[in-house]
Amino acid sequence: MAEGDTRSPMTQDWTPVSFEHCDHVKGPFYHGPKSVVTPGDELVAGFGSNFQDSRVSNHIYFSALVDTAAWGAELASALAGSDERGHIYIVEPLGPFEDDPNVTNKRFPGNPTQSYRTRAPLRVIGEVEGWEGHSPEALKGMLDHLEKLREQGLDVIED
Repeated sequence: MAEGDTRSPMTQDWTPVSFEHCDHVKGPFYHGPKSVVTPGDELVAGFGSNFQDSRVSNHIYFSALVDTAAWGAELASALAGSDERGHIYIVEPLGPFEDDPNVTNKRFPGNPTQSYRTRAPLRVIGEVEGWEGHSPEALKGMLDHLEKLREQGLDVIED
């Protein structure tokens, strides 16, 4: 880092991802829903949000990290009241995408969760088998944190 540069070393190599500038981000990419889908299916925006009742999602979300997709799968299932842990699919974005503004630069500089969103479909390539989920305590902690945000009116989703 150059002298006087106040950026965190973590963000030094981070380049914002926008719909106009996403070609430099290479997969594989993962999507973690509660739903069962089949390779070849196309996942599209315009359906109910897994994280807010009565909200239609204008984007579909995905990550370059299995762990981030695991959170999506586990939270979507838990918030739906399911005992299933969800699924993680390998996906291919069929159009441009951008950093997920709901996590980028929120708790950590840059996009350490490598989370993205698109208005274009995601094509399902395959399913990740044998992925490791989070401990019941970690999942409960995340659900409790989401509930606290809801109670405070801070569970805002930029969509």
